[in-house]
Amino acid sequence: MRKSEIQIVWFKRDLRTTDHKPLFEASKNLIPILPIYVIENEYWKQPFSNKRHWHFIHDSLIELRKELKNLGQSLIIRTGSVIDIFNELSTQFDIISIYAHEETGNRWTYDRDLNVKNWCNEKNVALIEYPTNGIVRNMKNRDDWSKVRDLRMKENLIPKPLSLMPVEGIKGGSIPKKDSPIFKNDFIGKVQKGGRDEALRIIKSFINDRGKNYLFNISKPGISENTCSRISPHLTWGTISSKEIIKILNLNKNNNQKNERKICNKNLNAIKSRLSWRCHFIQKLESQPSIETECMHPFYDELRKDDINLEYYKAWKEGLTGYPFIDACMRSLNYNGWITFRMRAMLVSFASYDLWLDWRKTGYHLAQTFTDYEPGIHYSQLQMQSGVTGINTLRIYNPIKQSMDHDKNGEFIKKWVSELRNIPEMWIHEPWKMDLKTQENVNCLIGKHYPKPIVDHATAIRDAKTKLSSIFKKEGYRKNSNIVFKNLGSRKRKKLTKKRNNQLQLL
Repeated sequence: MRKSEIQIVWFKRDLRTTDHKPLFEASKNLIPILPIYVIENEYWKQPFSNKRHWHFIHDSLIELRKELKNLGQSLIIRTGSVIDIFNELSTQFDIISIYAHEETGNRWTYDRDLNVKNWCNEKNVALIEYPTNGIVRNMKNRDDWSKVRDLRMKENLIPKPLSLMPVEGIKGGSIPKKDSPIFKNDFIGKVQKGGRDEALRIIKSFINDRGKNYLFNISKPGISENTCSRISPHLTWGTISSKEIIKILNLNKNNNQKNERKICNKNLNAIKSRLSWRCHFIQKLESQPSIETECMHPFYDELRKDDINLEYYKAWKEGLTGYPFIDACMRSLNYNGWITFRMRAMLVSFASYDLWLDWRKTGYHLAQTFTDYEPGIHYSQLQMQSGVTGINTLRIYNPIKQSMDHDKNGEFIKKWVSELRNIPEMWIHEPWKMDLKTQENVNCLIGKHYPKPIVDHATAIRDAKTKLSSIFKKEGYRKNSNIVFKNLGSRKRKKLTKKRNNQLQLL
């Protein structure tokens, strides 16, 4: 008996039906469409994955399944290896083609996609992939990337298909529960809600109300939880595309020009700029997948690699470093799965310079913690904030200055570091400076109820600068920096000079 012909639309980090070119293009053919999402057991064992990610995906899959069912064919859910699932489907159906978005992810997903490509070649199945947002595959050089990206963002949105030709004789499969043992790395806290409806709701609330003080509050932890867009997890897991957000922002910018007052255009432009930078950083990983595990500038690769202080690492990830603002930010992040960008940069800076921890070690904790874990942004930013790219100014954050600048009265600290809730405001940023009598009066003995600073910031930074300067002075350093810039640098910047290679910024 001849098997029925089908097309597969393979959903990965693109959990939507609007502006989804693989789904739309497949719907043009008079062949039944099998939309599938595969829960890959091995992926969820990796050190970057976390059950928190699955909670967001779970919400999104429930909504995606409803959307696809309304179009005529519900989402098929399978658990296991993608190759095994495709092999199983091929025994029941004649798979003509597989439609998917190109994915720029971890090395694990990169290898997985290569295996699928090889499988398709062996089985004579057409693998038809389309670009994701502004990421350009197989680019010969970086020079024209921004032009290509900007042109893509100006294209019309791909409409949702009117209908899908269903596949007969297949069971839909169940979506694993949020607490399923498949998802190995657990968390304590909450997760931002997933799903396309939620993405549209929060971008609307940002434009209509929440984003009015966006730029003013962008670096303030706590307040920024409400005044930032909070759209990043939806971009990460693809419930909405960058292009669609830009279309929404442009529409409201035009409305503002017609005196329909909402969020100011300065804030709208700032969001658009960050969307551009988002693509810029993901493009780095697309162009050079090795940056997940290797420093962009090879001279830094062994700098911290074998110098891991596990006591420091444990204190950092649990928010017990003795620096109140660092600890408050980490505890907030661990619980909420999100914190504003500047605080992310500060946490990495403190780990990399004060504690001299390797970004490959600290990066896994942060990857598991961020609901919006996006590999392309994650590894690029880890390297940039750790000073190992060779093309960026070294940014070393002073935890005391940041605390005073962004939590002047210590409200955020007291919310997340309960040990310090009775500390007078004058000591909240540096509680170790209290005399013993004051410590006893507020029932907070430093070293007992709350730890002493794990390192002396000034001494640690002096040592870090000494180690880094030894790298700057090596023969061939500048030559390698220029190679990194040519392959990965932003073309909106002037070419590196020797002076800028050695530039260090204290924040």
